[in-house]
Order: sequence, then structure tokens, then C-alpha cells
Amino acid sequence: MSLIPQDQIEKFILSIRGHRVLLDSDLARIYGVTTKYLNQQVRRNSHRFPDDFMFQLTEIEEESLRSQIATSKTYGGRRTRHYVFTEHGTVMLASVLNSVVAVNASIQVVRAFISLRKMLSSHVELAYKLDLLERKYDHQFKVVFDAIRELTLIPEQPRKRIGIKQEDG
Repeated sequence: MSLIPQDQIEKFILSIRGHRVLLDSDLARIYGVTTKYLNQQVRRNSHRFPDDFMFQLTEIEEESLRSQIATSKTYGGRRTRHYVFTEHGTVMLASVLNSVVAVNASIQVVRAFISLRKMLSSHVELAYKLDLLERKYDHQFKVVFDAIRELTLIPEQPRKRIGIKQEDG
């Protein structure tokens, strides 16, 4: 089995309740096991997963997630709420699954979290430095600073439409 590349894993990372997390189903795919097996191992080792390592989505969070990824509540859709794992939870999960694939995949997952953290940190530092420069120089440079600040904003990616495209006519 080949490992999922780090840049692909970064796309799986979500922000829920102020934490960066991965869904149990995505982690199962990354670690090369079924979601059922992954959750079974977590239940058997629940003492290793405190609330800051893993938590289960509320019904509202699950509904919001379901609408974003367009899955069915019935007819083959998932019938239980997702568990989500923080960076520390993913490392603990690798030790619970105890396989060579899980350990190697865990390294990729941790690297993805680190990469995301560095990217977010650089944006914060840049915004701070820009703020200092703006205070230092007078208002004649306001247009320049506004243009730079606009360039540092991360544009929202347009979502792909789901469904059948209907032609006019």
C-alpha cells in the first residue's frame, strides 16, 4: 500500500471547535484500515484518547459536515457521528493501530499539521509586520499598505457544484 502524500493529507484537515482535526474516515483511509476497525481500536483504548486528542461531533456539526460533503443520512450513508482527532490524537492512533503502515502514515499526518501551522504562522507574522510599518509611516502610504494587506488575504476557493448541469434551450 502506498502512502497518501502530505499535500493531500493537508486538504483533509478541518477546523472544528477551534481545533485542527482529521475525520475518522479520512484517517482510516490514510492508515489503510476500515473506519469500523479504526473506531473499534479507539473504543478498546479509550483511556488513551482524552477530549483534547479526540472528540465526537455533535448532531449539528455532523449535519453541517454532511451538507458540505453531500452524503446521505440513509441508504448507505453513515449512521453514526464522526470522531475527529487532533494532531496528538493522530499520533496516539498510530500507536493503537500498531502497524508499519500506520506509523509511516502518522509521520505524514504530523508533517501535514506542521506545514499547515507554519503557513498560518507566516501569515500572522506578515500581518503584524505590516501593522508596525503602517503605524510608523504617515497616511500617504495608506493606499500601498491596503494593497499589500489585500494581497496577503487568502482568497476563498469556489466550491465545485454537485449535481447535473442543465443546459439552456
